[in-house]
Amino acid sequence: MEIFIRGIAIAIEVIILAAITYSILKGVKLTIFELGISQKYDRIISTLFLVVGCLIAVFFIAHLTFLYPTL
Repeated sequence: MEIFIRGIAIAIEVIILAAITYSILKGVKLTIFELGISQKYDRIISTLFLVVGCLIAVFFIAHLTFLYPTL
């Protein structure tokens, strides 16, 4: 039962952290385009932020899996 609850807690935290990360990266992307970067770089910037977001998600999952306290 402890493992089940721990797994649910980790999943909820990863979802929350992914939503926060998505919001931050989306805000940075909008700021970059507002500062005058051309729209022709949209695909490159989107791909870059997708890779960064995936790396951050992997870090969150690894961190929470190995270091999450037991109940």
